[in-house]
Amino acid sequence: MRKRLLDAWLIVLLAIAVLLCSSALAAPDAATGFRKTVEPILTEYCSTCHNSNLKKGGVAFDADDASALLADKDLWLKVFKMLRAEMMPPRGKPRPSAEQVEHVVNWIKYSAFAIDPQNPDPGRVTLRRLNRTEYRNTIRDLMGVDFNVTAEFPADDTGHGFDTIGEVLNLSPLLLEKYIAAAKAIVAQALPKQPWNKAGSVPGDPQERRRYASKVLEAFASRAYRRPVDQETVERLVHLVETTAARPGRTFEAGMAQAMTVILASPRFLFREEQTLPNSTDRYPLLDEYSLASRLSYFLWSTMPDEELFGLAAQNKLRQNFSAQVSRMLADKRSSEFIRNFAGQWLQARNVESANVNPFAVLSKEQPRDPKAEQARTRFRELARKPQEALTEAEKKELEQLRNNFFRGFRRFRQFQLTGELRRAMRQETEMSFEYVVRNDHSLLELLDANYTFLNERLAKYYDIEGVSGEQMRKVTLPPGSPRGGILTQATFLITTSNPDRTSPVKRGLFILDNILGTPPPPPPPDLPPLEQAAEAVKGKPPTLREMLAVHRNKALCNSCHNRMDPLGLAFENFNALGRWRDKELDQPIEAGGQLLTGESFKDVRELKKILTTSRRLDFYRCTTEKMLIYALGRALGPSDMHLVDELVAKLDAAGGRPSVLIRGILESSAFQRRRPSNGQAQRSASARHFSPSPALQVN
Repeated sequence: MRKRLLDAWLIVLLAIAVLLCSSALAAPDAATGFRKTVEPILTEYCSTCHNSNLKKGGVAFDADDASALLADKDLWLKVFKMLRAEMMPPRGKPRPSAEQVEHVVNWIKYSAFAIDPQNPDPGRVTLRRLNRTEYRNTIRDLMGVDFNVTAEFPADDTGHGFDTIGEVLNLSPLLLEKYIAAAKAIVAQALPKQPWNKAGSVPGDPQERRRYASKVLEAFASRAYRRPVDQETVERLVHLVETTAARPGRTFEAGMAQAMTVILASPRFLFREEQTLPNSTDRYPLLDEYSLASRLSYFLWSTMPDEELFGLAAQNKLRQNFSAQVSRMLADKRSSEFIRNFAGQWLQARNVESANVNPFAVLSKEQPRDPKAEQARTRFRELARKPQEALTEAEKKELEQLRNNFFRGFRRFRQFQLTGELRRAMRQETEMSFEYVVRNDHSLLELLDANYTFLNERLAKYYDIEGVSGEQMRKVTLPPGSPRGGILTQATFLITTSNPDRTSPVKRGLFILDNILGTPPPPPPPDLPPLEQAAEAVKGKPPTLREMLAVHRNKALCNSCHNRMDPLGLAFENFNALGRWRDKELDQPIEAGGQLLTGESFKDVRELKKILTTSRRLDFYRCTTEKMLIYALGRALGPSDMHLVDELVAKLDAAGGRPSVLIRGILESSAFQRRRPSNGQAQRSASARHFSPSPALQVN
């Protein structure tokens, strides 16, 4: 025995020694590779600005301590993204060749980030609470009750643009009390529909009744917890039924309702608990099939797995039938939840229904200054302040005439009021555009530039497009030469990126950088003066937004970010804050041309859309891939994900941008199918299994 122990310890010590030696060798190898092949490229093209003296952007590549430089993954992620997007070196400076860029990018991925393409790190996923949409859909499918989550629960926090992020879906004491109250209300509403009403009459014999309760609650809890429930939990639930039913005036049905309320208030229902395959020796073990079924259903349906997914998971056959199940789920009407929730947040289509834009202020501000109109308004206010009896007959007639003139002006503005019906049509236009591309497996580039859109009569008139009648939204081919077509010329984007009284090229440019090109600038410094202050520097006529931005951009503090945002945003200045086309601003022709930081020039929004779908298409594919991965995984992306993103983008581009390739690539990836082993998983599972009902759940 003693010899066996010594042999075991020798094996352990040898393994530790091997690990220490490999770690000791890895750092010098990485440093050597950097000094030999990467540093010369950075020195030639980057060190003019990014050195220890200037440190532009807080970056210096000539640090003496190579180990600290190599260990800074945030820095290398920034370099990785800038090189990928051709944002650095800046326009006008010598640039490395494509081969040199690829060499640096690969060194970053496989040395600085230490990615193993054969066994990639799936990343850390925080235990996720059901968000409001997922809770509502899950309750509907589990209980047959359409619970009003908007009225009963606070809005979910969002992270990285989505409300599926585990780290921000917290559970406060107040929210827990709301979940408890919701569980009571849902069970009370669902009582006539409950399983025991379909399983025949309740047995009279106490032992038979106990077995009956155990069978019903085991089936219900397994559905609610999205995996088979353990017998210890079933026994605790049955005990709760019995103790409740034993109270004076209480019944077996009241005890069952109490047990079901406890199930719906349990962490095992409210949180998406995940487990890996038992006894796995993989560094990153596969999820078990129940966890995979939940990931799949909440990604594509925003709800719990259905009977078919549960059945396959129970037989351990879900992975064997994975491709067929993905096809079935995408064809199912429940996949509209993916369309609505992903596109609604990525493209911010949701926001148009609450966007604060004042049509009267927008249209009034766009008019050229009219001294006569200003005199008329001054005269109207002067007469309106006088008591009626103090007015002469001539003044009364004058006041009435002025009032009629103003009312005619207001009536003109009323046709542009953003009614609830019109806002819903705007949101549907964006959602239906995304759905059409996904359902028909067309290129994702059609989201940016297309000869069609989706309209009803009201929205078509708003866009000044003829030939559309009726309330039904439908696909409409756009007139030849129309500037419309693609999500960036739809009212959802144009309105939600505007100020209440005018357009905002900055907001529009920022949206495109963040959600289309995937290269958002850093947050602005605090206490920046409003853009309108730049008007004072423009002499003569009232300045256009382009002129004010030019003044603002001349400030050193603002230059670097605005050079990226402004050309993109100004390309859409022909669309006012209401999303309607205009040719002039303040009676001056609108200039929509510009040049991107990557060098491409354009003269109007049509040419910009062509650039985005050709020379910058890979940026769009990469951004779309990252956004969908974040939504699917419920976490931010990090350095370890960059190989997967590149792999998915390459497949997407080779397939002509077909969304099915991206969706299936995500679902089949290690990041979706596996997880890091977690020491805390057992503790979390145990705490969930031994969840004690809150006193608030007790039946009085």
